[in-house]
Amino acid sequence: MATDVGLADLPPVPFAAARFDIATVLLFAALAVTDSLERPQTRDDYVYVLVGGALMIGAHHAFLFAGQQYVTGAVAAVLLGLVPVVTPALTRLASSDDRFTANTAVGVVLGFAGVVVIADPDPANLLASTIGIALVFAAALAFAIPAVITHDTSPSMSFLATQAWLMAIGAVVLHIAVLALPGQSFADASWTLSALAAMMYLSAVAGIGGFLLYFRLLDELGPIEMSFIEYVIPLFAALAGWLVLGQPVTLATIGGFACILMGFIAAKWTTLRAELRRVVEPKTSPPAD
Repeated sequence: MATDVGLADLPPVPFAAARFDIATVLLFAALAVTDSLERPQTRDDYVYVLVGGALMIGAHHAFLFAGQQYVTGAVAAVLLGLVPVVTPALTRLASSDDRFTANTAVGVVLGFAGVVVIADPDPANLLASTIGIALVFAAALAFAIPAVITHDTSPSMSFLATQAWLMAIGAVVLHIAVLALPGQSFADASWTLSALAAMMYLSAVAGIGGFLLYFRLLDELGPIEMSFIEYVIPLFAALAGWLVLGQPVTLATIGGFACILMGFIAAKWTTLRAELRRVVEPKTSPPAD
């Protein structure tokens, strides 16, 4: 919703560029205050910040905003739901240690079905613009590829420093996109109070907080499981619309949520079953002396 508020007064790509400008400044300020400024030195440092920044932040947002000029938000949501579908293939190509199991496959199918149900795209719009579909699919690839590549690197810098440099690279790429894409100029921006508030929220909370959490979990879970985040976004968008804007929750939303929930359960079934057994089964008593 904060994005919608900002886009009412700001062109999309300049909005994204300014958002990550602010996030970059805040992160480097935090590093300076804590006397922990670092710069990339090793090969893995450069791979992490260049690939992650240029693709996941820069190219992903540029392609997505450009594509959404030609396709509806529902179609874009379905196309971004392909991220968990293409990620397993990318892990094979990159020789990642992340494994794609049968349970994960079932989870991908159910999760994608849930996204389609919640988004409810109009079939007439689904193939209406080849350019728009190609751009949004490129945005999906730009999100999936760095997730695989950065997961297989071991940066020497601190976690916060790598994120600061990553966002700085992404901001630079987005500013290049502002110059390259038609109709995306800072001159067309209207810097209203609501737009500035939305930008600060997206910079500090969604930008810094969201990406720090994402990359931390990416290290722990791996790119395949983290790609399932694309299945949660439409759900939270629907719930936020209901809570804040009073938008109705339809049977399609409930059905899509059920599909997504079953997808997560299927993907994590082995872990959930082991945890359930640990909780339910009585603990064995220690042997008698």
